[in-house]
Amino acid sequence: MAKYLLLKHYRGAPTPVNDVPMDQWTPEEISAHIQYMNDFAARLEKTGEYVDGQALAPEGAWVRYDGEGRPPVTDGPFAETKDLIAGWMIIDVDSYDRAVELAGELSAAPGAGGKPIHEWLEVRPFLTAHPTITE
Repeated sequence: MAKYLLLKHYRGAPTPVNDVPMDQWTPEEISAHIQYMNDFAARLEKTGEYVDGQALAPEGAWVRYDGEGRPPVTDGPFAETKDLIAGWMIIDVDSYDRAVELAGELSAAPGAGGKPIHEWLEVRPFLTAHPTITE
């Protein structure tokens, strides 16, 4: 099994088919989207492929160490819109192909008008150590 991070972006990824920002959706459309996400996660929990997930607010800041005895340096909101992550899900699957399959399914979550968003999701494998045993 390999873990993958599925990243949903507020903006910055290629434009989705149903390109209506969530702040313009009706409460019913938002509820349908969240229900789709919850149902998707519940199904993956049953197969053992779901690890964790969370939606994120658009606010945030970059933080950096600036030397001994000095306060951290912050910069925000983000300078690049591509850095605004809307949410994430961690999956643990048998293959990269399965991760891509699930990301494709997740991209079909409903949006404005109840139509699938067909948004782009970023699929990132977790960095793992290479085997050290040789035979």
